[in-house]
Amino acid sequence: MEIRILEGDITQRQVDAIVNAANSSLLGGGGVDGAIHAAAGPQLLQACRRLRATELPDGLPPGQAAATEGYFLPAKWVIHTVGPNRRAGQTDPELLAGCFRESLRVAEGLRAETLAFPAIGAGVYGWDAETVARRGIGQVLAYDGGVQVVEFVLFSAGLAETFRRVHLELLG
Repeated sequence: MEIRILEGDITQRQVDAIVNAANSSLLGGGGVDGAIHAAAGPQLLQACRRLRATELPDGLPPGQAAATEGYFLPAKWVIHTVGPNRRAGQTDPELLAGCFRESLRVAEGLRAETLAFPAIGAGVYGWDAETVARRGIGQVLAYDGGVQVVEFVLFSAGLAETFRRVHLELLG
């Protein structure tokens, strides 16, 4: 498994699947979610509405993941996951780890070999970068499946530096 830590725009990554830090409604939002919806085009919102009308009538619970096509993105797939909202009292770091673990599981089901993650939960949901990096990289290091390359695509130099430091620490 190759892990890459990059600063950049996840919507531009040439990978099989990107992970969307969604809200439970799956109907778009701000931050990474808004950027992915804007780049993918209106078909992504339609696909999310179909998921809500069929498989997920109550929305996507924190720590779980579901996939749609990528539409106008370079990535073929978007894997939507909902981080726990620390600001709303969802403070269990295992729920945060579940976002990464379940996204990898869904990616494997799609036969994706390359996958890009944002810093799930590190924005408006209030998780600190260190915790997100430890949970995310830890899940990727523990993963033993078909995904061959995982990118952490981070929107700032500070986040990227934290992820690089944590990655080196976890490698020992």
